[in-house]
Amino acid sequence: MTAAPSRNIHALIMAGGSGTRLWPMSRQMFPKQFSMSLTGGKSLLHATAERLQPLVPSAHVWVITGAEHATGAAYHDIQPYPHLIEPVGRNTAPAIALTAAHLVDVAGDPIMLVLPADHAITDTAAFHAALEIGAEQAEAGKLVTFGITPTRAETGYGYIKAKTGEGQALPVEKFVEKPDAATAETFVKDGAYSWNSGMFMARASVMLAEVEKHLPEVAKVIAAIRADAADKGWQPAINAHFADMPNISIDYGVMEKSDKVMVVPCSIGWSDVGAWDAVFELAEKDENGNAIQAPAITVDTRNTFISGAKRLVATIGVEDLCIVDTPDALLITHKNQAQKVKDVVAKVKELGGEQHLIHTTAKRPWGSYTVLEDEEGRGYKLKRIEVRPGGRLSLQSHQHRSEHWVVVAGTATVTCDDQVITLTPGQSTYLPLGCKHRLENLGKIPVKMIEVQVGEYLGEDDIIRYDDVYGRQ
Repeated sequence: MTAAPSRNIHALIMAGGSGTRLWPMSRQMFPKQFSMSLTGGKSLLHATAERLQPLVPSAHVWVITGAEHATGAAYHDIQPYPHLIEPVGRNTAPAIALTAAHLVDVAGDPIMLVLPADHAITDTAAFHAALEIGAEQAEAGKLVTFGITPTRAETGYGYIKAKTGEGQALPVEKFVEKPDAATAETFVKDGAYSWNSGMFMARASVMLAEVEKHLPEVAKVIAAIRADAADKGWQPAINAHFADMPNISIDYGVMEKSDKVMVVPCSIGWSDVGAWDAVFELAEKDENGNAIQAPAITVDTRNTFISGAKRLVATIGVEDLCIVDTPDALLITHKNQAQKVKDVVAKVKELGGEQHLIHTTAKRPWGSYTVLEDEEGRGYKLKRIEVRPGGRLSLQSHQHRSEHWVVVAGTATVTCDDQVITLTPGQSTYLPLGCKHRLENLGKIPVKMIEVQVGEYLGEDDIIRYDDVYGRQ
């Protein structure tokens, strides 16, 4: 079933969050919604957007995310979609309320579909049918949530209990936080409970009215943004006021309090892709129940997930493991302990490491860089830098390091203070401490170069930017 062509639906894809339970693939600066694919192709974000076709035209797919993602590693993932940028994270209620107000003002008060960026749905036809039911309810002034028919007694999800009744959409009796195992068993046997998918649908004006009713502190900030947006534009107004928002979820702030909430129970092959055991469940398996997504040799190995780097992984006599290998971090966990990966990330952060923040290969709007060698206290760092055709680094300087660039592929255009030079493979240049410099690729093929940094401090935050085409500060 497909929505009527005249139905005005806009989708909001929530693309914030750091995905700590999918470390080490997911990092704070390049989290799972941008960095991971379940099929080896498009990212979770792009898969979420494409899954909406043809119900929601691509021009009506909005993305909201944090500034560190919109101007950083995920720049090219976000650019195809109209988007709003949160200067600071404030949970789901402020983000949804902001987008609802924006859509009322610029898009004619459409039906708004809210989706997490990082979920998987395998039955697209059933998903579209559920959206059609939800859209009918939204047009009638309801707030709609989509409940997933439970397939097991899951303790990692919240639950929604529907009131007894007939129909494909039912009034919600209550929302329930993540239960213990015994309680989850009773929910599944009861039959009235669904998993809370975190997907919502409502007319934008209805969502905004419910926010004004139940979250006046959020509504106050929204009013200030709308007032400023008339003169400054939406994003500058958001930047000026969004930090005043309270930190509160849409579930707790609105959905649990509103008397307009309906649930559409559905079976759509849904997963929140929340931890490595969930990724394993979605992956193709061999005859021994193993899901192999990396070069691997398995001997007497069963029900094991292997993913990650290009080096060979070998296992002997193990089962029920998740093994995720990256160039700077290796995770080995029993599948039933996968939810605890976030505790490892907290420990890495506590110990002062950077493996929770970035990969050794870090994506940037202009291309990427890979740290080849970085020994603390040695006073030098080696990087491999790749600049895509048309890519342009910011005009910048450093207070604590000099740099030497050696081009190995492509043609690089280099600015150093008042001098502009062109370097071809085998040529190099020295950039003294404090000089204003820039690297750009005006050619048709990628520029690849080796950078040698020398100095007393080699952190990525030793950058003073004077000009940047990607809007970074």
